[in-house]
Amino acid sequence: MDSQINEYCSDGLHEECGVFGAYDLNGEDVAGTIYYGLFALQHRGQESCGIAVSDTEGPKGKVLSSKGMGLVNEVFDAESLQKLNGNIGVGHVRYSTAGASNSQNVQPLVLNYVKGILMLAHNGNLVNALELRKELEYTGAIFQTTIDSEVIAYLIARERLNTGTVEAAVKNAMMKLKGAYSLVISSPRKLIGARDPFGFRPLVIGKRENTYMLASETCALNAVGAEFVRDVKPGEIVMLDKAGISSDESLCTENPRRCIFEYIYFARPDSYVDGVSVYNSRIMAGKILAQMHPAEADIVVGVPDSGNAAAMGFALQANIPYGVGFVKNSYVGRTFIKPRQSARESSVNIKLNALKEVVQGKRVVMVDDSIVRGTTSGHIVQMLRDAGATEVHVRISSPPFLFPCYFGTDVPSCEQLIAHDHTIEQICELIGADSLGYLDGKRLPELIGGDMGYCDACFSGKYPVEPPEEDIRGEFDE
Repeated sequence: MDSQINEYCSDGLHEECGVFGAYDLNGEDVAGTIYYGLFALQHRGQESCGIAVSDTEGPKGKVLSSKGMGLVNEVFDAESLQKLNGNIGVGHVRYSTAGASNSQNVQPLVLNYVKGILMLAHNGNLVNALELRKELEYTGAIFQTTIDSEVIAYLIARERLNTGTVEAAVKNAMMKLKGAYSLVISSPRKLIGARDPFGFRPLVIGKRENTYMLASETCALNAVGAEFVRDVKPGEIVMLDKAGISSDESLCTENPRRCIFEYIYFARPDSYVDGVSVYNSRIMAGKILAQMHPAEADIVVGVPDSGNAAAMGFALQANIPYGVGFVKNSYVGRTFIKPRQSARESSVNIKLNALKEVVQGKRVVMVDDSIVRGTTSGHIVQMLRDAGATEVHVRISSPPFLFPCYFGTDVPSCEQLIAHDHTIEQICELIGADSLGYLDGKRLPELIGGDMGYCDACFSGKYPVEPPEEDIRGEFDE
């Protein structure tokens, strides 16, 4: 493999992000709306963010954009938003794996080409990105980033030269893409949303008065006072313009594979993903844990934030009091999605603090959403013991991670997954717990009200799309 591709691989393609788009048919600026939408999606990525806007009545090639490293409220202020004049635009919050956290990879991407402009924000991960990238490079494409989102943008731009509409170009590009992608795209006169045929990542349509919106989650629509219209179907392309909402469902399949981890961890609890309440999913996970792995205990606590609802479900099912066992510093990013192991470990203590008044002298059931490497779980168990807990029984609202994910969830390679080469008993000992219980993978359908078609490859190894021969998602530094 040549040096360019080696650099590309080390920089990584893998990401878990949030996207938001808005089109005000009355001609009012949308930057403020996009800002608050991204703010509500901040949990999906804390490393960088950006907004790009255009005026549908102005010059076709004029785009105003602002992007930067950091949180939404760090990158943007009132002055910068006021300069983003335009009634159509897209926004993005991003998380990347090790090596790819830099300003050149911040989205949205903006392409100026012969047909005008293209603004694109992408959530997901392609498994054939290297193959497509090489093909494009040999036909003259010059890449400015190391993310697979740029591959998608170039494909759409190239297809647009041979099609009559942007949505037709998107469709042609989708036929070449393999993997996970929820896209929000703005052309000079249209806002377009597209979701891969498996529907790995969520995408919803909203409306507030005469403004159409696309967002990763319904919580973003709530944040801007928009009405939820519906989910974008897996494989569907939706067009939002002055004529209203139109769509192309020709790529839709009857075999969706929505990411089950959206319900367990990624999505905000106040969101609905494909019609299913994330909060209710987590309550159900906790109830199942209590049925399968009961514990003699005095109190049940959740590891904030995604463990809280599951802990409540456990407490309800087991008839054990639920307590707030941790105080969380909300201004620290999620440790699970810190690129470096050293950053993950150092942020545990500043992110969480056990409430001594709640756990001292008590047998505690601690509910968390997952165990990846085990290091963070060990720190949290010890934190409870230091606060005076006499016993700590750990319950995990997902099955053990046994395989990497190639579709946009930050599950690393097998050798870095503690469950891949350790038994549950060994993991229990390594994290210092008195007992350990995981959710049974066979009961995952109960979280979403039946088998609506989901992907659990990180637990089962059954990939809906053949994984790449080489893992190009970036290495995780210890």
